[in-house]
Amino acid sequence: MTVTARAAKATAWSSPAFRFLLGSDAVTLSGSAVSTVALPALAVLELRASTTEVAVLAFLGQLPSAVALWAGALSDRRPKRPQLIASDLAAAGALVTIPAAALAGALTVGQLCVVAVVLGAAKVLHDAAAISLLPALVDPSQLHDANSKIGAASSVADSAGTNAGAALVGAVGPALSVLADALSFVVSALLIWRMRFLEAATASRARTSLAGDIADGVRYVARQPTIRTVIAALSTLAFGLAVMNTYWAYYLLDRLGASPSAFGVIMGVGGVGGLAGALLAPWIAARIGIGPTIIVGFAVSPLAQVPLLCAGPGLRWQIVLAATLVVQLFWATASGISQRSLRQAICDPAFQGRMQSASTTLTAGVRPLAAATAGGLVLFLDVRATLAIGALLQVVPVVLLLVSPIRALRKIPARAVVLPAREGA
Repeated sequence: MTVTARAAKATAWSSPAFRFLLGSDAVTLSGSAVSTVALPALAVLELRASTTEVAVLAFLGQLPSAVALWAGALSDRRPKRPQLIASDLAAAGALVTIPAAALAGALTVGQLCVVAVVLGAAKVLHDAAAISLLPALVDPSQLHDANSKIGAASSVADSAGTNAGAALVGAVGPALSVLADALSFVVSALLIWRMRFLEAATASRARTSLAGDIADGVRYVARQPTIRTVIAALSTLAFGLAVMNTYWAYYLLDRLGASPSAFGVIMGVGGVGGLAGALLAPWIAARIGIGPTIIVGFAVSPLAQVPLLCAGPGLRWQIVLAATLVVQLFWATASGISQRSLRQAICDPAFQGRMQSASTTLTAGVRPLAAATAGGLVLFLDVRATLAIGALLQVVPVVLLLVSPIRALRKIPARAVVLPAREGA
């Protein structure tokens, strides 16, 4: 067998640096899933936070994602490995203050809010650096496989972390439970520190400000047709889903009479679809093409809402909804991995972080607006009609993709050269 043939059969797993990045992502997601359970429990059960304080805590945790452009600009401006380590250690340090303050009897909701902001900022910085670093760690032919492995590991880690979080909260209390998340960030920092690879030198942009870098990144995304279309589709899909998610749990629990345990089973079974979609994404794209894989994933989302809108109470409908969620998450994950690989492959390396942060900012930024829209709609319509509008909105991104060249893509193309507005001067 020739060297070329062996290289063609190699997978992303053959890269030691990728294995460290994969481990870092998996361990931090597991830990963060623990905090997802522990922090609300701490606020509600031990600090007796009001509904307003709980809402503020949730809002502040999501706020950094809605203004993530700074993280992408910083990622493209500086070496990424130190940023990954710094963001992990900052998150660990913030989390450790919670059990320390609890043991001293000084923990407040205000401190939880500060920790939520630090965690959110650390996450967007870590994600921008990690996602933009990935194309440098593996061969371009292995990029789809690398994203597939990350998606599968993330699915397992998130599920395991959520279950572990519930068990830890019950065993040691929510304040001490967050130490598991703090430890996960320390482990992640150690894994990144052990990562050995030659990172390409970051172009010097001392003559431009961070705001200038952000503006350059926005212009680059706006001028790259494929990336622009995919991000527009993602943000409009996020808006439609967020309209539905505002009342999705309420509709199942109150209107359809599902018990909390049945609700949990439906969500858990749906996660199996996400894991399968992550594992099979490269295989599907190889069979039907990268463009059709992306479009089918978007198209399944509004179709999957039809059983929900037609559902009634009872076990039979609960089984239907669980099966539908499996299919929806299968295709959503396969599509998500494919569109991320496509964006990474064609994006100029100098703009990888800003491209990803533009996507994060738009998809996260529309969610509060969508929740407010859902709240306004339900004042004039019933919950089912509001959910139906959310489902119809999810047709818009499908149309955007169908009228774009993405529908004809069978393989990930070579990087398109688009000169930036300022940095190319």
